[in-house]
Amino acid sequence: MLTPKEPLLTVAEFQMNKSLLFKFLSIILLSIQSPLIWAQTGPIKIIVGYPPGATSDLLTRILAEAMSKNLNLPVFVENRAGAAGQLSNLAVKAAAPDGNTLMMTPVATMSIFPHSYAGQIKYDPIKDFAPIAHLSNFQIGLGLANKVPADNLKDYVNWVKSNPSQNGFYGSAASGSLPHFMAVMFAKTAGINLEHVPYRGTAPAMQALAAGEISALSTVAADIQSLVDGKKAKLIAVAGEKRSNSFPNVPTFKEQGYDLVAMPWYALFAPAGTPNVIINNLAKAAIDAINDPVIKKKLIDMELEPTGYGPEKLGQILKSDLDKWGPPIRESGFKPQ
Repeated sequence: MLTPKEPLLTVAEFQMNKSLLFKFLSIILLSIQSPLIWAQTGPIKIIVGYPPGATSDLLTRILAEAMSKNLNLPVFVENRAGAAGQLSNLAVKAAAPDGNTLMMTPVATMSIFPHSYAGQIKYDPIKDFAPIAHLSNFQIGLGLANKVPADNLKDYVNWVKSNPSQNGFYGSAASGSLPHFMAVMFAKTAGINLEHVPYRGTAPAMQALAAGEISALSTVAADIQSLVDGKKAKLIAVAGEKRSNSFPNVPTFKEQGYDLVAMPWYALFAPAGTPNVIINNLAKAAIDAINDPVIKKKLIDMELEPTGYGPEKLGQILKSDLDKWGPPIRESGFKPQ
């Protein structure tokens, strides 16, 4: 007579193994699905808060074309000008965190406005956005009218001190701009009083400097190139860590004994909450674009200094600039109109 065989598994063992098998299969399934869940689909829209033709717009269009090739996805640019660039920030803040809506912005909306428009802006640069890539720096400089008997910062400071009420005026292209506050920092460091004269844009500020209506102008260095080339004004200092490629003979503030560095930048951001896998994919596409020799030359020709930093370093730069610009903005007494 045949005797019954012992069961291979008890009921309890079978249930336990079934549970382990289910967990194992679930892990495999999730690992297969995850890339699909977070896979990015196009098209990608990069919003820029300034009108067509502006440097920020041109940079964005160059970047969009290159990223489209790198990602094999359509990438287009949308200009949403207004509120000094803040409209683009608000649009991207409200967008879905899926990597399909991005923002290209200069330092102003992210590190200056939170102080100069404190209590008025409706976004938080840290909490509402995810850093993707730092694209380029650009230089700020101090220009002088030809009538000023100074070719360096030391002589300019002595000239201002000789008659502060007459000589201590400087202009900028906009009240509340980074050049405005850069001059505030310089005046404090140099121990002089400078009175700010705001203009409504770059063109009238340049005209005023060339005509000698103002003695000095704190400005984006590239903007003053035509005046310097035409011998209608002079540039005596730039605020970068190193000299400008366009003005190799103009020393930095630091070289002239003033411990001032300001590196304005352009960078790419996504809405907060965008998955890291998408952020990293976008960052690679953007950085590869910036490092392309053809694109790098285009940016240099636009008076930009290509960088190509990733999300972590961009986040550090953003935080550092937020901390840096708070004190001079408060000390300036600036109040938005």
